Amino acid sequence: MRLDKFLKVSRIIKRRTVAKEIADKGRITVNGRAAKSSTNIGVGDVLVINFGNKVLSLKVLSVKEIVKKDETEGLYQLLSEDFKENYRK
Repeated sequence: MRLDKFLKVSRIIKRRTVAKEIADKGRITVNGRAAKSSTNIGVGDVLVINFGNKVLSLKVLSVKEIVKKDETEGLYQLLSEDFKENYRK
């Protein structure tokens, strides 16, 4: 499954176009390598997503085309969620 589609189906990112944009800007790595939106995702892959002030690390547990909202947590395991401190001087 494509990275952008996985992020949308798992509801980590709500819109596929936003997921594509973030991935194509180099803000997502898969198994330590920079990933584009078209990168194929499989079970066991580790994703690191850099949002504005947050960094999510997660492991892919399952890849499904269609998932109900209450079943999305079974698709991935959250490994860490770090917040960047934004200081303006």
